[in-house]
Amino acid sequence: MPTNSLASAPCPRRITPRPRRFNWIACSGVALFAVLSSAGAPAGAQEAAAAPRPHILGLAHVALFVHDIGLSRSFYKDFLGFDEPFSLKNKDGSLHLAWIKINDHQAIELFPEKEPGSDRLYQISFETDDAEAMRLYLKSRGVAVPDHVPMGKSGTANFSVPDPDGHTVEFVQFLPGSWIARDYGQHMPDTRISTRMPHAGILVHNLAASLKFYGDLLGFRETWRGSKNGRTLSWANLTVPDGRDYVEFMLYDALPTAARRGTMHHVCLEVADVPKAAEILKSRPMTKESRKPGDVAIGINGKRQVNFYDPDGTRIEIMEPQTASGKPVPPSPAPPPGQAAGG
Repeated sequence: MPTNSLASAPCPRRITPRPRRFNWIACSGVALFAVLSSAGAPAGAQEAAAAPRPHILGLAHVALFVHDIGLSRSFYKDFLGFDEPFSLKNKDGSLHLAWIKINDHQAIELFPEKEPGSDRLYQISFETDDAEAMRLYLKSRGVAVPDHVPMGKSGTANFSVPDPDGHTVEFVQFLPGSWIARDYGQHMPDTRISTRMPHAGILVHNLAASLKFYGDLLGFRETWRGSKNGRTLSWANLTVPDGRDYVEFMLYDALPTAARRGTMHHVCLEVADVPKAAEILKSRPMTKESRKPGDVAIGINGKRQVNFYDPDGTRIEIMEPQTASGKPVPPSPAPPPGQAAGG
């Protein structure tokens, strides 16, 4: 059975130097401090004073639609070795979501599908230290946001906005007393094949628009670009402003079919030794309906990796944190899909 020695150092609990407080007073939409300190100031100045961007600490979860929750639970728990600390039910008693814990700050959420054959990616979620401040910040930048930050059933503060490609992007704050906070240090068995989800891959059509949303608006910083053929850009990686996690843009010109999107929308799990991790996983019974895994290979980014697939075809990329050679791979200068070279 795998142990934590296969993974890189466990993701530490994120501690920000100056944590903000969630506005518990009816979630009125304006922080109490801002209301008091800006009294008598012009309306525009009040909004500006209340809207600095809070920290975005890392990737909190990737949510997936699944067609058979039993098969998916078997894949993520029995095969990959993660635990399920809790699940949420709908009012009628049916399953709303299963929460598959990777570490104290990261999870994969499994939702029963709404319709067969649909895109399996439901949302990507980023942890912030102040959900209300994030709502106010986005509102001040012209983004449509809810009137207040809802309180989730698990006790977290969270809300969502769409990105330029229509992906649901959630911002979540793990409040004291939430189910997630109460579970710190628990439900992280040695059977986990990995202790960290360093990135999630999402389909992106207009690179410029996504760079404005994730980069200019949210403060993500671009760290690498890659190309499969050297002529057209295939990937762009953007790291959160206050952590190490990143989102990988899977660039396309023509939108892939729903059946192919699961190999592009993907979850990356970090391990210290990919061949050893692949050996362990291939020794475990493969979940019914999961396609055959790939072989260990060195990717264009220079890192050893191997791909496995859940019962719905969503790709789980097992990857090492460093390049095999120990040397960085330079970013590609190729243009994005649909853009002429040099344009």
